[in-house]
Amino acid sequence: MYKEFKAFVMRGNVLDLAVAVIIGGAFGKIIGSLVNDILMPLIGLLLGGVSFADLMITVGAAEVKYGAFIQAIVDFLIIAFVIFLIVKAANSMKKKEEPAAPTEPTTKDCPYCFTAIPIKATRCPHCTSQL
Repeated sequence: MYKEFKAFVMRGNVLDLAVAVIIGGAFGKIIGSLVNDILMPLIGLLLGGVSFADLMITVGAAEVKYGAFIQAIVDFLIIAFVIFLIVKAANSMKKKEEPAAPTEPTTKDCPYCFTAIPIKATRCPHCTSQL
C-alpha cells in the first residue's frame, strides 16, 4: 500500500497540482494586500475619502458589509487578469508545430471494384483484374 501511495504522489500531475495550490495561496495573499492596502485606499481617496472596509448597511441587528464585497470583487478581477496574462505569455512561448509535409500515397483504388490496393500492385486481389 505504501508503494502505491508513493507512486501516486510522485506522479507529475499530483506534484504540479500541489505546487500550484501553494503558489496560488501565496499569490492570493499578495493580491489581497495589494487591493486592501494600496488600491482601495487610493480609490477611496479619489471618491472623497470613503473607506470601503467601513461601508455597510444595518438591517435590524445585522450588518451587511457591502464594502468588503466590493473589495472581494476587485481582488477577483485582479487575480483573473494576472492569470490571463500568465496563460497568454505561456501560450506565446510554446513552440508552434510546423505542418507535416504531405506524404506520398501508399494505396490506390482499383478502377473496376474500387478496393484500396497497394500502388505497386499489378493485379487486384479482390476482383483479380489486370491493372
